[in-house]
Amino acid sequence: MTIFKILPALLALPLLLAAGSASAAAPAMTDRSCHLPGVVEALRCVSVTVPLDHAKPQGPTLALHVTVAPAFRQGSRTDPLFVLAGGPGQAGSDVLVLLKAAFDRVRATRDIVFIDQRGTGRSGKLGCVSKPEHETMGDAELMAELRACIAANTSPLSAYTTLAAARDLERVRLALGYGQVNLWGGSYGTRLAQTYARAYPSSVRALVLDGVAAPDQVIPAGGRDSQTALDGVFAACAKDAACHKAYPNLRAEFDGLVTRLEAGDLRLSLPNPRTAEQTSFTMSSDRFLGTVHNILYAPADARRLPFLIHNASRGRWQPFIARQNLAGDFGNDASMSMLLHFAVVCAEDVPRFTPELMKLDAAVLARPLAEMMPKLCRDDIKVPAVPYAEPTRIDAPALLLSGALDPVTPPHRAASAARSMAHAQQIVVANAGHGVSQLGCAPRLLRAFLDHPQDKLDAACMAEIPAPTFQLGSAGPQP
Repeated sequence: MTIFKILPALLALPLLLAAGSASAAAPAMTDRSCHLPGVVEALRCVSVTVPLDHAKPQGPTLALHVTVAPAFRQGSRTDPLFVLAGGPGQAGSDVLVLLKAAFDRVRATRDIVFIDQRGTGRSGKLGCVSKPEHETMGDAELMAELRACIAANTSPLSAYTTLAAARDLERVRLALGYGQVNLWGGSYGTRLAQTYARAYPSSVRALVLDGVAAPDQVIPAGGRDSQTALDGVFAACAKDAACHKAYPNLRAEFDGLVTRLEAGDLRLSLPNPRTAEQTSFTMSSDRFLGTVHNILYAPADARRLPFLIHNASRGRWQPFIARQNLAGDFGNDASMSMLLHFAVVCAEDVPRFTPELMKLDAAVLARPLAEMMPKLCRDDIKVPAVPYAEPTRIDAPALLLSGALDPVTPPHRAASAARSMAHAQQIVVANAGHGVSQLGCAPRLLRAFLDHPQDKLDAACMAEIPAPTFQLGSAGPQP
């Protein structure tokens, strides 16, 4: 549920004016019982018809998929929790695991409503087919595959903005007959949640934002944040006696790999981690850096990084490639919606990714995305820029959750977002990365906040979450 995990209605009017665009009448919808992957019980699958272009309500439409997990108790509260996934490109139905992992306590008294944002999941997914052969392709071949996918698309990508998705949420609220709703957003979902709260302030009771994207945050510009996270791993290893003993030259080994791959791609022949057959792999600088960046999202994963770097520096690439391949699950419908991601980022972020910002934010881990996105947006995606609007104040109470080790939405991003919120409280978890709601006592805190959003939370229990141990050998992390 991230902003940055893949390769690697305009906003001209103030957002507050968007509230007048939705009809007071309930939109057309269908409702049925359904079973979805990751959940044993039957849920409600709702299809809500929304305009493709909200400025043209009589024009083409699309069917928005909504998954409703009804509250456990009869006579439950009337303010549900709307769940907005990350990416952009992830669907609500992709993160149903959170129903048990994070929202079990909240669901005791509230419906949990997972939204498949337009262009994701079951809402007309704008995806590209993931193939097993992609694992062994070089960067030029992968880019050709991506461009072919973009060229084959027939959907108007300019219709897939965050504001359009926020207007869809209001249609969902009306269709389901709810009054005020609570919002949970993760990563990019926090941007969507903030946009909706500004567009429809009277519809929002409270917000929980996990891995907070600040309104002024530019997605390709994450160099300083990712470098801080990587430096943190190196520093933690140096302070850990066992890790330092196993990897005394960790930073030099990493720098050596970067220098070696900048000089040219490595062609590797080794057993395929999936099939054990001898296979040729291409390891490029972009692929190496992208995998390292991906690993930093979760602290438990990041504590394996010294082991992976050390082995790669000695020519043993098998563990690194096995970890790289975890990002690919071929034939999995829950994969990221690539074209939706590009539609949003090319319209809303890349126009603000100025040469000055590129220079200020230059760092090795962010370089592949920073170099790829502007050219891809200009030559292939070709969507009009969405003008940036200064954030208006959000009056609804907001709980902002941050992991201190997060490489993409660290605590300073939440602090920036809070400056335009009237009633915000931020919880920073020392040993957490990108995603906090499912950790430790967080599910209990979510319930407490949503029951009494004006009250100050005692979050001392989140300090009990321990730091993961480092992996020192092939058997895995030390106990």
